[in-house]
Amino acid sequence: MQMNRTQQTISRIFLTVKGFWHRMTIGTRIMVVDGDKVLLIRHTYVPGWQFPGGGVDPGETLPQAAAREVLEETGYRITGPLQLFGMYHNSSPVTNRDHVAFYVATASEKVFERKPDREISEVGWFHRSALPQKVTPATSQRIDEYFDGAPKRDIWGY
Repeated sequence: MQMNRTQQTISRIFLTVKGFWHRMTIGTRIMVVDGDKVLLIRHTYVPGWQFPGGGVDPGETLPQAAAREVLEETGYRITGPLQLFGMYHNSSPVTNRDHVAFYVATASEKVFERKPDREISEVGWFHRSALPQKVTPATSQRIDEYFDGAPKRDIWGY
């Protein structure tokens, strides 16, 4: 069933107002895996090592956003399917209205060398049993969930 122009306009207004009212956001995080190693980044503006990821742009699907963020933040392109591992409520000191779609990618290729800039200070591969100091709690929890079958939590965790 196709919407007419009036229905489209009403729907667009309703969803925009609802978005402002609820102020919900959704983002992606991606664990790129190579055997027992995971690809992590360190931002310049928040502490700790974590998975690449970020917000979903208008008109973008969750997997498209995930793949884009990995490429932008690490220099690696996802070359195989993304597995949706879970949806998490990102309850933090900053907001309680954010949700994270967490994906796992097991196939990637290096496209370019990611140099430090104003957003990303470091990118690195780490063995799951030798994670860097100051890895975020959410990152270590997801690694435990994926590799060790630890119980999944609903909260992203900081």
